[in-house]
Amino acid sequence: METRSSAPALTKVLILIEEEATAGLTGQKKCLSHLSAMSSCSIRGRGHPILPPIPSRSDQTFLDSIQSYILTEVEKVGCTEQGPVEEYYIIYRHVFDKIIEHVSAYKNILTSVKQEYDAFIEALKDNHRSAFYLHGKLKALASEPTTLLNYRKRAFQLEDKIRIIERNSAKIQNLIMKIRDIKKVPSKEALTQRKQLNPAKPIPGLSIKESLNLDTLSRHLAQLEKRVLELKGDIITKYIPQESRAVLEQELKRSLSQRDEAEALNKKLRLRYSYSRITLVANAVSAWAKYDKNTSLQELLSQVMEQEKVGEASAVSSISHVFEYDPGKSKEAEDLLEYIERFNELFSSGQYEAAALYAANCPRGILHNEETLLKFKALGFIKGKILPLLKYFEALINSSTAVKHPLNAAMTLEAIKCALSEKQLNLVIHWVTQQRLTFSEAIGDVIYDYGEVEPYSKSTCLALAQIVYSQCNIHKKAALCLCKQGQICGAMDYIKQLKSFSSDDYIFLLTNCASIELICCLTEEWNRKPASLSIGAIVLSLISTAHKQHGLHLLEEMSEKRNVWI
Repeated sequence: METRSSAPALTKVLILIEEEATAGLTGQKKCLSHLSAMSSCSIRGRGHPILPPIPSRSDQTFLDSIQSYILTEVEKVGCTEQGPVEEYYIIYRHVFDKIIEHVSAYKNILTSVKQEYDAFIEALKDNHRSAFYLHGKLKALASEPTTLLNYRKRAFQLEDKIRIIERNSAKIQNLIMKIRDIKKVPSKEALTQRKQLNPAKPIPGLSIKESLNLDTLSRHLAQLEKRVLELKGDIITKYIPQESRAVLEQELKRSLSQRDEAEALNKKLRLRYSYSRITLVANAVSAWAKYDKNTSLQELLSQVMEQEKVGEASAVSSISHVFEYDPGKSKEAEDLLEYIERFNELFSSGQYEAAALYAANCPRGILHNEETLLKFKALGFIKGKILPLLKYFEALINSSTAVKHPLNAAMTLEAIKCALSEKQLNLVIHWVTQQRLTFSEAIGDVIYDYGEVEPYSKSTCLALAQIVYSQCNIHKKAALCLCKQGQICGAMDYIKQLKSFSSDDYIFLLTNCASIELICCLTEEWNRKPASLSIGAIVLSLISTAHKQHGLHLLEEMSEKRNVWI
C-alpha cells in the first residue's frame, strides 16, 4: 500500500529531475516551485480528470527532507539563481540515489533510468569538449595562411640579411688580403715588372691642354727621369732592405764593443804616458840630489822636459790627438743617429702624424731641413686624413715657438702656402697674430694673392698681409692693404709717421688703389703737415708711366666732381 501511494509522487520527482537534467539543471526557485506544484498537480488520462493522489505521511516527510537537502546544497554551492551546471548535476544525482534507496519496488527501473541519464549527460559533456577542441582547431586552421605568410616574410628577411653578411664578409676578406699584400716584402721580380697604365687616363700633374703640348710633355718627362734617378740614388744611399736590418744591428753591436775596447786601451795608454813622465821627473830629481846641485831644480826640470819634447814630439802629438776623444760627443752622435732611424721607421710604416711630431721635436733641429720637407711633400693628399705636410708644419711651428727659435723665412713661406692650399686660413691667422713666424715680403704677397682669389676672405687676408708687411718694413704694401680695406685715414696716419715714404711709393699706392678720396688726402694738408703730392704731379706721373688709363680716369673723375661742386 505504501509503495502504491508513493508511485505518483515518485513519478513527479522523476519528471522534475528529467527537466532539470535536459534544461540545464535550473536553480533553487524552480526546484521549489516544482516540488510545491507536485502536490497540486492533476494527472490527466484519456480526457477524464483524475483526482491527485494523497501522499502518505512518510512520503511527505521524505519529500520535505529531499527539499531541505536541495536547499542546503544549493546554499553551499553559493548561488541563489542558476549556478554552475556541474554542481547542480551532482546535487540532483545524489537526490536520485536517495529516491532509489527510498523506493525499493522501482529500484531496478530507476537505476536503469539513472544510468541512461548519466550516459546522456556524459555524451553531452563529450560533445561539448569535442566542440571546444574542434573550435580551437578551426581557429588554428583559419590562421594557417597568415602564419605561413609571416614565415615566408621572415625567411626573405633572413635571406637578405645573409646576403648582406656575405657581402660584408667578402669586403673584409678583400681588405685583409690587401693589408697582407702591403705588408708582404716584394720580390725582385715584382719590382722589375712595370705597372700597366691606361693611356686614356690624364697624366697626373698636367692639364688636358698641357698633355697635348709636345714641349710640355718633354719637360715633364725630363723631370720624371730626374726624379727616377734621385729615387734610385736614395735607394742605394739612404735605404736598405728590411732583411739587412739584423745584419746591421750585429755590425753596430760589434762596432760598439770595439769602441769600448779602444776606450779601455786609451785609458791604459794615458796612465802609462803619465807614469813615464812621472818616472822621468823622479829620476831627474834624484840625480840632482846626488850629483850636481849647482843648477837649480827648476832649470833642470825645464831642460829635461824640453829634451823629452824634442825627442818624442811626433809621438806625443799623435798620442795627444788620440787623447782628445770626448765620450759625451760620441754618445750624442749615437742618440741623433737613433733618432733619425726612428723617424724613418715611423715614416715607412705609414704613421705620418707621429713622424711629423717626431721630426718637429728632434734635438738640434737635425730634421728641420729641406730633405724632410720633400719627404712629406712627396706624400701628397691621403684620403680621409689631414695632409701630412700640414701636420709637419704645424708641429714644427709649435715646437720652434716653444724653444723661442722661429723657422727661417723659406720654411715659413712653405708652411703658409701649404696651409692656404688646404683652406686653413684660421691656422694662418693664429700663426701671424701670435708672432710665430719669420715674416718676409713673399709671405705677405702669398696672403695678399689668396685674398684676391677668395673674395669672402679678402678683408681678413688684407689685414694679415698688412701685419706681415709692417713687420718687414714694406711700408708701401702695408699702406696699400689699409687703402684696400677702405681705411684711407688710417693709411694716411701710417704714412705720415714714416720718414722714408718716397714719391715712387706714392705712385705705387695710387696705381694699385686709384681713388678720389686718396688723391684728396694726398693733395691736402694732413694733421698740420703739408700735402704729400700735387694733383698735377700725380696725373703726370700716372700718364707718363704705363698707367695712362688711370691718369685719364682720375682726370675725368676730378672734372665730374668739380662740375658737381660748381
